[in-house]
Amino acid sequence: MDLPPYLATMPMHAITEMHGEAGLRERFRLEIEEFGDGERGRLDEALELAGWLHRDDRRSREPYVNHLLRVAIRMLHHYQVRDVDVIVAGLLHDAVEDHPAELADAGDPRSGGEPGSGGEPNSGGRLGVGGDDVGDPTDAALAVLAERFGARVARLVAAVTNPPWEPGRDRYEQYREHVAASLEREPWARVIKVSDFTDNGVGVIHSVGPKVESSARKYRPLVPVYRDLVTRADTPLSEPVKQHILGQLDLAEQRFSAILDQPAHPA
Repeated sequence: MDLPPYLATMPMHAITEMHGEAGLRERFRLEIEEFGDGERGRLDEALELAGWLHRDDRRSREPYVNHLLRVAIRMLHHYQVRDVDVIVAGLLHDAVEDHPAELADAGDPRSGGEPGSGGEPNSGGRLGVGGDDVGDPTDAALAVLAERFGARVARLVAAVTNPPWEPGRDRYEQYREHVAASLEREPWARVIKVSDFTDNGVGVIHSVGPKVESSARKYRPLVPVYRDLVTRADTPLSEPVKQHILGQLDLAEQRFSAILDQPAHPA
């Protein structure tokens, strides 16, 4: 695919629409050119793992990895984040939530499912020593991230990973409570989650079907939560970046209102 020389200046959703995953991968490559060889190696490894874990996942009309790339690129370009741990965690922010068993097996030499091995991942519960069923593979998945990318990356991913739904709870209410509590104690996780929210919230108009309204209802109550978290003194972003994010939150609110507050048409 021929990609334009001005790719580094294009809005990410324009890259997505015009050039797809290949365009976003190239934009990511351009964004990390200034990093050292070791740092780029860690970032490339994280992207490879994310692409493998989410290889069959889709978001509306696109491969799921596009979302992960946009979250990482936004932090690099718009938020000016140069902390490699944070970018790695951004690429892998949905790995434990969406594919804990596969990620756990990626660190198990018996599984044959590690990226590039040619094996098939085990889609069920993980087996412990002697074949005992370990059950919930979340802790094992986080342990794999800690081993491969460091304890801090695993901690950041854990902070943005939603807990299992509690039966009888309102899903959206539980989600909002989790976001507020987990981001309270992890300032860098706020940065990842805000980029994720921007892609989901501001980007809601790029979705199709019932997901448009359901996403707007899910995310709208979080706008004031993120406003508060972004403006806190311990959120590790510059003041111009914080103002940029607040503008994006305003835009998200405008789009949620356009979707949810339209007057009913007369019969």
